[in-house]
Amino acid sequence: MAPVVLVSPDVRNFQGYDWHAAPATYLEATLSRAGAMPLILPAFGERIDLDAVLDRVDGVLCTGSRSNVHPARYGVVPTAAMEPFDEARDATTLPLIRAAIRRGIPLLCICRGLQELNVALGGSLLSEVQEEEGRMDHRAPDSDLQEARFAIRHPVRVAAGGCLGRILGAEAVDVNSLHRQAIGHLAEGLVVEALAEDGVIEAVSVRDAPGFVLGVQWHPEYWAATDGPSGAIFEAFGAAARARAAARG
Repeated sequence: MAPVVLVSPDVRNFQGYDWHAAPATYLEATLSRAGAMPLILPAFGERIDLDAVLDRVDGVLCTGSRSNVHPARYGVVPTAAMEPFDEARDATTLPLIRAAIRRGIPLLCICRGLQELNVALGGSLLSEVQEEEGRMDHRAPDSDLQEARFAIRHPVRVAAGGCLGRILGAEAVDVNSLHRQAIGHLAEGLVVEALAEDGVIEAVSVRDAPGFVLGVQWHPEYWAATDGPSGAIFEAFGAAARARAAARG
């Protein structure tokens, strides 16, 4: 049987209902390239017995989102410019990340997920990174076409011998870019796996983690079916999830 992967949700209000949902691109990449069955975890925060849930799964995927981690989570006073927020998601994903790492459950964190990983372990975020001196504009192109918004845009330098370097077998890779926040203070225990040309941290792993942990700031899920490096990230995550499934019988 395919391994089972929990997928983080966004909470959205639509037609008078609160929906706990995830974009299909993440679900498709998990199913097709990772070879795992994705299951969306409702954002019920403290009401979820995370250990009971994690007993039954083989991996965790924290997705990207238009929302941002609430600044109070890393000691910053929020402003309207930092919105939108999704505090129900924060209350769910931050403890989920810590529990997955502690238990050695494979963890892949993408875009907002990377930022959640940093905050969950005690780091901080930069808001509106394009306004920082010496930084380029990492935001998505202004377009109604998803192919344009998710187009490959710039290279990142990959750390030699690291988790990502072993997956990709390359010193650099071209990626897309759809974010206006980035890692500020790097959490203790995180290892930088890739950097953009302007020094923005683009990928991290967890030092001495008991299981697979990788966070990337770009969106490999969108091109996982056709782009070699994007597919390789999901394939590595899937291999780790299958190993976890085999270990737990």
